[in-house]
Amino acid sequence: MHKKLQELKSILSKQPGVVVALSGGVDSTLLLKLAKDALPNRVIAVTASSPIHPRSELSFAQQIARKLGVKHIIYQSGEMGRERFTSNPRNRCYYCKRALFGQLKKIAAQYGYTVIEGSNASDLHEDRPGLRALRALKIVSPFIDASVHKHEIRKLAREYGLPNWDKPAMPCLATRVPFGRRITRHLLNRIESAEQYLKKLKVTQVRVRDHDPIARIEVSPRDFEKVLRNRTKITNHLRKLGYTYITLDLAGYQTGSLSRQKK
Repeated sequence: MHKKLQELKSILSKQPGVVVALSGGVDSTLLLKLAKDALPNRVIAVTASSPIHPRSELSFAQQIARKLGVKHIIYQSGEMGRERFTSNPRNRCYYCKRALFGQLKKIAAQYGYTVIEGSNASDLHEDRPGLRALRALKIVSPFIDASVHKHEIRKLAREYGLPNWDKPAMPCLATRVPFGRRITRHLLNRIESAEQYLKKLKVTQVRVRDHDPIARIEVSPRDFEKVLRNRTKITNHLRKLGYTYITLDLAGYQTGSLSRQKK
């Protein structure tokens, strides 16, 4: 790991300055920390504000930027005004990332900086249209370039004392909607509300997949008992949000489970 860390520091120190795509997750937080150490006065964090991201994530990103003492820009990313996104095709993430990082490049150009982001070597084992957009835009992904995997990022983040070293991954809320079904603000808001309610019950890793009128809850099998113990409260809350049927997926939490739906 020492060799990889040195490689990361080398990649960062060679940049004229960096704009870091900060989501509030552990990957982008560690990247921001390393960038700040390598380029103390030449780092800007940028976070997109959008209905596709839980409001708690934006708040957390703001806390991280303040904690690390980094200039932080928040901008409205505007996905909901783009038909290529809201129509929800299988390559939705490509169009989303293309627009998002295109905007970051414009911000970076004002300073003569490079845009960097926190995808890691573990992401290469999955089909991620967003990564193709990053490559097309020539965005720098230091963790990929240094062959750093997710478990190594968590280890480093813990060693650096970052508060979210063990924080569960939180991809955008649109990943809860089956491909081909239109994405609306109402849909995203009720997914966010459903997941926030489950988190209040101390369910850590959770997804509410929206198969209207069905809510398919994915949690770690170790949390099954917790969900079943609170099934009446969960059912009542989710029905108030507009779901008719509330189900618990016996396969448990699976990253990218909707990507497995038949084309």
